[in-house]
Amino acid sequence: MVGAVEQLMQLVGSKERFAIPHKELRDIQADAMNERLSERRDLIKLLAFRSKEAGIGEIRSREDMVPLLFPHTAYKSYPESFLSEQRWDRLGKWLGTVSSYPIAEIDTTGIEDIDDWIDRLAEKGHYVSCSSGTTGKSAMLIAGDKDMEWSRADTVGVFSWGSGVEPAKDRRMFGVAPTADVPKNINIRDAQRAAFGDPRFEPFRLPVPPITIGQMTKMVVLRKAIADGTARPETIADFEATSKERQETLDRAYVTSAESLVAGRADKLFISGMWNALHHVAKLVREMGYSAEDFHPDNCLYVGGGLKRAQLPADYQEFVHQTFNIPDNRKFQNYSMQELNSGMPRCQKGGRYHVPPWVVPFILNRDGDALLPHDDGEIEGRAAFFDLALDGRWGGVITGDKVALDLGPCKCGNAGPTIRDDIARYADLEGDDKIGCAGTVDAYVRGLS
Repeated sequence: MVGAVEQLMQLVGSKERFAIPHKELRDIQADAMNERLSERRDLIKLLAFRSKEAGIGEIRSREDMVPLLFPHTAYKSYPESFLSEQRWDRLGKWLGTVSSYPIAEIDTTGIEDIDDWIDRLAEKGHYVSCSSGTTGKSAMLIAGDKDMEWSRADTVGVFSWGSGVEPAKDRRMFGVAPTADVPKNINIRDAQRAAFGDPRFEPFRLPVPPITIGQMTKMVVLRKAIADGTARPETIADFEATSKERQETLDRAYVTSAESLVAGRADKLFISGMWNALHHVAKLVREMGYSAEDFHPDNCLYVGGGLKRAQLPADYQEFVHQTFNIPDNRKFQNYSMQELNSGMPRCQKGGRYHVPPWVVPFILNRDGDALLPHDDGEIEGRAAFFDLALDGRWGGVITGDKVALDLGPCKCGNAGPTIRDDIARYADLEGDDKIGCAGTVDAYVRGLS
């Protein structure tokens, strides 16, 4: 007998996966979350603690799941001393509190930094990706082989659905933004290249040194030291010199990107990046004397992430589209995050992000400890999700995002739940992001590590 989880995940290849009304999904989604709880409660230490503390041993409704959703800060709850003192065994023990599977013992001999540690974990089938850590300590998110396999299939499917581009291996691939070299990003990039990339062309990647987890971690630690006033003057001077050098390297790389795009303008292009980088490169292309009429008429655009606090003109999207000759039906945006394993593609007609049936959306109050009443129409609040596709860690997460979720049909004709495209972060809106259950969760995870 096929279980509820498998029934929903089998829809990944269906063209009608976003057409199923919320009311038809509620019961099977509750059954699927209950299956996941039954499977994982005794495997994930933090989940066992939360389940016992809340007195919840069974999921019968979405309300039952709320106390078992992990705050996104749970994946940042490791003591910073584990990194600064290179206590890799302790960091591995901490990681085991949020993992679905026991963390295999690794030889820590010769490990010089966190990048070495992560490489050794990957050899054992444990893949650790990090959030960018732009506002603080980076989140460390454990995944397994099944997660990597799912992510490869999902990224191709959501892009094809949202852009109308078939995976025909006929496009010249251009990545024009710096991205973190973490397992999930590398996995997605390779899957897109394999599905959409023309093998006659070497994929273009912004010519800058890769951003590793170790580099991100060092930046976070240094920013904190500067803010605390504990950074030594010579360390700050070295940081400023390195930052200047990196900016100069990035500026040169953007020029190379613009020149390479112009050189390939007759080919069918798959251009990817974040808005800030895309806009910068588009300006350089315009300064070279080129615009839409010079590029292939069937180019496509993959935009990942938001503005990341970049200050751009009001017409930045139109400027990019008109520079690279991106047709209306080839503009793709995706709402996701490192904490999830699935994407929510933006439709062309309704301009909303569509939630797939294997991802259960929740709208919580600001503190993240109560589900807001919501049976129909649109409601705004803190976003939380349960991604049934996650295997290496618990699928339920409370995000830092303020969103508007609509349970009614979209203008594009699909009847499944959607999210309005004006997503904001509570940390940006209010200067902090206090989630009610975060303190209890952090204290428990630290206690076990």
